[in-house]
Amino acid sequence: MDKQRLVLLKNVCKEFDGVEVLSNINLYIRKNEFLTLLGPSGCGKTTLLRLLGGFETPTSGDILFDGKSIINTPPYKRQLNTVFQRYALFPHYNVFDNVAFGLKIKKLPKAEIRQKVQDKLKLVGLSDYENRTIDTLSGGQQQRVAIARALVNEPALLLLDEPLGALDLKFRKEMQLELKRMQKQLGITFVYVTHDQEEALSMSDTIAVMDNGRIQQIGTPVMIYNEPINSFVADFIGESNILYGIMKEDYVAHFSGRDFRCLDRGYNNNEPVVVVVRPEDIKLVPPTDNTINGVVTSIVFMGVHYEIRLKGDDGFEWLIQSIHSAEVGSRLGIHLDPDDIHIMDRSQYDTAEYLEIKQ
Repeated sequence: MDKQRLVLLKNVCKEFDGVEVLSNINLYIRKNEFLTLLGPSGCGKTTLLRLLGGFETPTSGDILFDGKSIINTPPYKRQLNTVFQRYALFPHYNVFDNVAFGLKIKKLPKAEIRQKVQDKLKLVGLSDYENRTIDTLSGGQQQRVAIARALVNEPALLLLDEPLGALDLKFRKEMQLELKRMQKQLGITFVYVTHDQEEALSMSDTIAVMDNGRIQQIGTPVMIYNEPINSFVADFIGESNILYGIMKEDYVAHFSGRDFRCLDRGYNNNEPVVVVVRPEDIKLVPPTDNTINGVVTSIVFMGVHYEIRLKGDDGFEWLIQSIHSAEVGSRLGIHLDPDDIHIMDRSQYDTAEYLEIKQ
């Protein structure tokens, strides 16, 4: 086994009452990696986290930790800890006793317990909160206590199940940076569950995008964003304009009634494909015979850019993000450079049946 691999999931499936919620999951997690399981509610990401934690057992397949199967190992014997969305703190204990709980169970010397607890409270910025009761803490402070309690046991792997979901936007962004800093400082492997795309992109070394109990794509944030593998990933990770077209030949895609130069090759001539254009890549220009033209139907100021919708003469409603404003009702053109156009194979997400269900 690769020495950098800490966890390996092999053909893991999980059923509840005969319904398959995870299907043939194959995934490895490297040491000191921040890996995020990203997907919509009900896609199976929390179930996968619970399998790693030992709270559920696979219906089939295997989970290896440092090369050894752990599917029959109870949670308390695994070299990991879990931080839940609701934190699961003990309300009748103060901060110190909450963090020290696992160490006391191990019957470590009192002096060692105190040193370890103080070190972890300092790490999460709660050095002066040892004697505070849990009900006097804010949501963000409770979350930090939960993280300190997990880290004090020095796990090789920390599982985090949407731990920032209850926080307000400003504090959630601050905690994203804090978690990434802690992970790098401690050298612990993090597996993080979220449905927040921005959170995943900003924190992760690796993202596994999930839907319908399957991993759709695994890669770095840059790879996932710039080279989505199918329409689901393109639509779920950030905003996208998704169109259907054909590859007339290498480096030439046809959509919206005209040919465009692109950077893709290796398709059959006239092969049906999916075309993805990110809204921030679109340039608005005066309409000409060589541009996609249309009428601006709405414009919203988003702070760092304007979000513009343009109803094209091709019938497609384009989403555009631009630092330049426009007037509703004005007629504009769209210019696309070759590297603004991303070509994908058509998949099950592009069938009439799926699109009808989605609508």
